[in-house]
Amino acid sequence: MADPALPAVEYVGSGPPTYEPEPTALPPADPDDLDDLVADTVLDGAQYGVCTLRAASVRGDSARYRGEPRRDSLLTARFGTGDTALVLVAMATGARATPGAHRAAAEACHWIGRAVGRSHARLAEDIRAGRRGDLKSGLHRLTDRSLGKLRASAAELGVDPEEYAATLRCLLLPADPECRTRVFFGVGAGGLFRLRDGEWQDIEPRVTDVVGEPVVGFGSPPSETPEGDRLTMDLGIPKPPSPYEPAPEPPREPFRFRASVARPGDTLLMCTGGLAEPLRGEADLARHLTGRWSAPTAPGLAAFLADTQVRVKGYADDRTAAAVWEN
Repeated sequence: MADPALPAVEYVGSGPPTYEPEPTALPPADPDDLDDLVADTVLDGAQYGVCTLRAASVRGDSARYRGEPRRDSLLTARFGTGDTALVLVAMATGARATPGAHRAAAEACHWIGRAVGRSHARLAEDIRAGRRGDLKSGLHRLTDRSLGKLRASAAELGVDPEEYAATLRCLLLPADPECRTRVFFGVGAGGLFRLRDGEWQDIEPRVTDVVGEPVVGFGSPPSETPEGDRLTMDLGIPKPPSPYEPAPEPPREPFRFRASVARPGDTLLMCTGGLAEPLRGEADLARHLTGRWSAPTAPGLAAFLADTQVRVKGYADDRTAAAVWEN
């Protein structure tokens, strides 16, 4: 349970946010496409092995005021049964200021959910056996395929791939109580934090931590050619496309991966940028959540939702968060 000495609050920081704390306007609805509607708030939870999961996705203050749909999508799913089961939490954020952002985010979660679900037995075995290299390469392939399907959907819709795109962040939790390995993977901005011994640790894999064979569209160009000629500085002048070669794809976000071993008493938090940014930028929010989430047992669903909704002036994006309490 949360510390009763630290009650839930509406906001932290220098003053109240600009927008109202509760939803104001609903997104517009198409009577012939009601499946396209997105709920303001999604809340879920579970307990497997030695960990307790809480997950929530909430429309941001700005979207609530403007009557825009939630761009964040959240998927929680269990594949398999008993100690061999694998729990997936996937969250995605659609591109800002694009009409299909919520659809792209939902599609990204569904594609990775299908991919993980079909491979869950092998993934769970690799996690229990500590095969980090196999996990990283396998999850990289599944992520690339899932986001590739998103790009294919953009082509079918006749829109720019950058407009029908999404960040994707996932967490794999084995149900086996003897296995405390927690696997994070994804593409794009957000946050991965661990609350240990009363202190927040930012454990988001850095781009510089991403190692392996070079891939197309990733990293900076070499400083010289294989023949030793120095390359000139890019002055930002566009080069006319060659009639003999297709235009190169824009650089893609690097794949991020982290497999860590949890300790009893840890709280692991994965979130989209809507919560990661204020958690990094407002010390009062970090202190408040430390007090609320340092107890040995997880808060109830309603309490967790209230905690994830604590507002900070200047941060009005959707918030999606999944937290895991280790027993």
